[in-house]
Amino acid sequence: MQRRTVIPQATMEQDVEVKPSVPPIKYKVGDKVVYPQHGAGKVLKKERKEVLGEKHEYLTIKILHNDMTVMVPTESAGRAGLRRVIGERDVKRVLSVLKDDISQMPKNWNRRFKHNRDKMKTGDVFELSEVVRNLAIRDFQKGLSTGEKQMFTRAKKILSSELMYALDIEDEEAEEYLDNLLEETNEGRVVAAN
Repeated sequence: MQRRTVIPQATMEQDVEVKPSVPPIKYKVGDKVVYPQHGAGKVLKKERKEVLGEKHEYLTIKILHNDMTVMVPTESAGRAGLRRVIGERDVKRVLSVLKDDISQMPKNWNRRFKHNRDKMKTGDVFELSEVVRNLAIRDFQKGLSTGEKQMFTRAKKILSSELMYALDIEDEEAEEYLDNLLEETNEGRVVAAN
């Protein structure tokens, strides 16, 4: 069953961290984009619609990994964090971040949860990669709370959806690629520690 979400101008700014004065990016049908809280998808169409009594141009984006369709007002897409999928150079940087050591995080689980949630809200792929890496290391070493497990699963899904488009591979391949990379990196940390 496909879910369809329309994000009206008024409510969008309450749910998503809004970026101040981001220069507008022109998107066209077929562009591969990332919507921060949902992951990567493809622009299916651009159309003018009336929502809550106002006419705006909307991008209809199909988010593949969770079978969701999202409509985003074109004029505020940048402020909402919508961006194009990363290229080859940034993929290398993402992989580097995933292989790095853990960064400083709060010890208290609920502060750590908020810290990671705030990083995910930015929509920045490197911040997201850091969250995935840090939670993978913590899961490998000590385990995660239920909330952190859910966040880890969601963060991996969002990151793998972007890697799917960036590396031009299938969804399952991207998830497997990410899981294998995290597992090998964590096993390498154990060997290096001994």
